[in-house]
Amino acid sequence: MRVLVAFASAGGSTAGIAEWIAGALLARGHDVVLRPVGEITGVTGHDAFVIGSAVHDQAWLPVAADFLTENRRGLRGKPVWLFSVGSPGALRGPLRGWAALEEVDVLAELLKDVTPVEHRLFTGVVTATTFGKFGALLFRAMGGRFGDFRDWNAIENWSASIAAALAEQKS
Repeated sequence: MRVLVAFASAGGSTAGIAEWIAGALLARGHDVVLRPVGEITGVTGHDAFVIGSAVHDQAWLPVAADFLTENRRGLRGKPVWLFSVGSPGALRGPLRGWAALEEVDVLAELLKDVTPVEHRLFTGVVTATTFGKFGALLFRAMGGRFGDFRDWNAIENWSASIAAALAEQKS
């Protein structure tokens, strides 16, 4: 199957995850196209889609949200997997639970344009520059940690489940 893996990345975390997913699908025999959403002019010619975005202020980046809205007709009836990249894994205690709730808010907004097979929220790379000077101080004061929190095992397992679902649809 021809799969479009599309992404909107702010600092590189989402791009890295999209690259991993594309590589995993390619390794399992799928024809994969990997592109930033801002470089895509349409969705024709693809059988399935994996689309992801960084999350800022509990929403997908505007370029990614606009991509879904503009292409909702072309995506209708096709298998679509969505992933979001935020900061829940960088938080501790009650804040971690609160941040994990962003998946509910993000997904509610995305469901206005597309009905995905599945949506996953991953944690990305969190640096002081992610939040700006004041935001970084507040983040640290609230127990936040900086670092690379991408869970490559979880990303690989999810990629494998997508590949298996695509192979099943193909046969």
